[in-house]
Amino acid sequence: MWVLTVVGILTLMFALDMTGFFSKNHLVVDGRTVVITGGSQGMGRGLAKLFSKRGANVVIVARGEENLIKTLNDIKAVAIRPDQKIHYISADVTKPEENSRILAEVQAWNDGRAPDIVWANAGSSVPGLFADTSIETLRSQMDINYWAAAYLAHVTLNMWTRTPSAAATTTTAAKPTSPRHFIMTSSSAAFVGVAGYGTYSPAKAAMRSLADNLRSEVNLYNGARQHQPSSPTAPAADIKIHIVCPGTILSEGHAREDATKHEITRILEAGDPRQTEDEVAAAAVSGLDRGHYLITTQFLGHAMRASSLQGSPRNGWGVVDTLFSWVTSVAWLFIGPDMEGKVFKYGKQHGLASK
Repeated sequence: MWVLTVVGILTLMFALDMTGFFSKNHLVVDGRTVVITGGSQGMGRGLAKLFSKRGANVVIVARGEENLIKTLNDIKAVAIRPDQKIHYISADVTKPEENSRILAEVQAWNDGRAPDIVWANAGSSVPGLFADTSIETLRSQMDINYWAAAYLAHVTLNMWTRTPSAAATTTTAAKPTSPRHFIMTSSSAAFVGVAGYGTYSPAKAAMRSLADNLRSEVNLYNGARQHQPSSPTAPAADIKIHIVCPGTILSEGHAREDATKHEITRILEAGDPRQTEDEVAAAAVSGLDRGHYLITTQFLGHAMRASSLQGSPRNGWGVVDTLFSWVTSVAWLFIGPDMEGKVFKYGKQHGLASK
């Protein structure tokens, strides 16, 4: 009976948390400037459209100019006001100097003001057996899935902490009260090892570790700002760090993944929920609205997150996450051996080759 009671309470609190019952809207975007890398397709495109619908000025970044122009028109079509500004920048975010150029161009385009929200969303997966993957691919996966976000975080935090905005250089009262947000898109693959994702998951796990460290570190700047808000060297606004870990997204990138994916990876993923770019964008932003730090976008991801929180902060009051982690700890007694057994069984029946 007590087990059913705990499950019932957990389910109720989880539902209330998912609906935002316990919190206000923590992500103010109307009239603010948002930068999204990897913004020309997939989740990035979904995010750009969603922010445009909420009144933000949006800058999308990607390499291919043709896709950027097409997506730019899609974003403009859903803007709610004629004075909203939409812009694109073609850049290779795996190069540190390009990230510096992106932020400098955005600031110039934004009348000298730093962007308010920066989302390091660029990424790609080239799944395959680790031993069969070239060193060049392993390095390029780390470049796009970790270093691109790290470079963007470095230049963004330097801009936000070392260069007060135009508003901050006038009067103390003019400083924006809404926090600035730096957000990274990781993956639910960061929570658990899956055969065939050794090329991709380590970079996303490294990103999660970076987010944990940055979340702790920005408290130094936030505390200094609140202690001496009139100081000319104080940041113009508090800084919040977030990381989003979606699962399978139905997109152009997912179609490319299938070209190299081993059959055992498909077997392990069978039955996993899938989301469209608009669904995953809405779920991610909903978590940000509730003030969450480590955000997943569907129930399986929520369970994976709860089972691997370790030292990461809990969302909301933390009660749901704590109870959920107990449940998932027991579940992993069965899930872990089942997944490992599937891999062993495949090798026994088919050898190394994919079907």
